[in-house]
This record gives sequence, structure tokens and C-alpha cells, in this order.
Amino acid sequence: MKKSVIVLAGSDKSLWPSMDRFDEASHIIGVDRGAYEGVRHGLSVDVAVGDFDSLSSEELSYVKEHVEKVTQYPAEKDETDTEIGISVASELSEDAKIILIGGTGGRIDHFLANLWLPLQDRFKSVATRLVIKDNQNTISYFLPGDYTIEKEPDKKYLAYVCLTPMTHLSLYDAKYRLDDVDVMQPTSYASNEFIGKTTRFSFSSGMMCVIQSKDK
Repeated sequence: MKKSVIVLAGSDKSLWPSMDRFDEASHIIGVDRGAYEGVRHGLSVDVAVGDFDSLSSEELSYVKEHVEKVTQYPAEKDETDTEIGISVASELSEDAKIILIGGTGGRIDHFLANLWLPLQDRFKSVATRLVIKDNQNTISYFLPGDYTIEKEPDKKYLAYVCLTPMTHLSLYDAKYRLDDVDVMQPTSYASNEFIGKTTRFSFSSGMMCVIQSKDK
């Protein structure tokens, strides 16, 4: 069963993860130029959204010819194109993973807006379903609880990123451990590593993202 909705926001195909990810998706949403690049590279884009200010008139026409549902928004608006794409993805499925591709490269302000997106009240309900991926990184979000996660075979590093203050954070069996620590400010515990094929962590309040990554 296909259990993911892909939101394709980036235009640089060299930063995309394996194309297998696209084959596993139940829907592909193209955001702004991501819609054009998706179609251009042979993907079946179901929905295209955005202001499309990065496309020429010819490129936008190409998108409209190949995508069944295209919704164009004004350039001046109260949400980013990617936020619109995530909202559409959450409406298409109530339980599927939402995989954001193309959300890490290019401008740092865009990346930070994407990284912090689940901190917005309207997106907290999809936080644990959201995954941001590129060819080097997988970013997953966690709310308070006790978790065991699996190591991705091609990834070496593990980072625990406290997006907010957190209480009772414990890292049980990673290379570098923590025991019931209260974190007072956003903090990245970077360059940790798995010891085995899984690792366990827990916390009582706050929001965390976990990044599995590799060098180029």
C-alpha cells in the first residue's frame, strides 16, 4: 500500500533523494517550481500549487498541460507556497507520511521556515507525519513520548535537535547518551551515532526533530 504524500518544493534534482521515494507515494504535490521540475523529470504530479513567480509563462503553461489540478495564488500572501503544499497534503490523507522534498537547499530563510513549520499551531497536528528529505538528510519530528527509531542503512550521523525547551530528555543507547536532562533553550545535539540498528529516546515536554545524515 502506498502510504506517503510527497510535497516537491525544490528544483535542483541533484538534491533529491532516491527516486524510489516517488514510486512509493500515493500523491505528488508540486509547489511552485517544484511542479515544473517534477513534470519535466517524468513524475506524475497530481496537484500543483503556488504563486509560480519562479516560472516563465511557457513553463507555467507546461505545468497546466501536464497537471490535472493547478491552483495559483497571489505573490503577496500570508503563507509560503510550501505551507500551502503541506496543507493540501494533510487534506489528501489523514494518516499518510508527508515527505517534503526540496525544502533544504538554496536560501537559508526558506530552509528555516520549513524546519520550524511544525511549531506553528496549525501544523502541530501533522508534525509527527512530516519528514523532510534530501540526498544527505532525513528530518523527522517527535512530540513528547518514548521512541525507538531504526537506522537508515546509508546514514552515519544522528542529531537530536530540540526545537523548543524540553524536559526529561534521555538518549538511552546512542553513542553519546543523556540521562533525564532539562533543555532550557533550542539546542542541537549533533554528530551522535547509532550503536546498533535502532536507538531509543524519550522526553516529557517540547518538540524535537531527529536528523539522520551522511557526508557527501
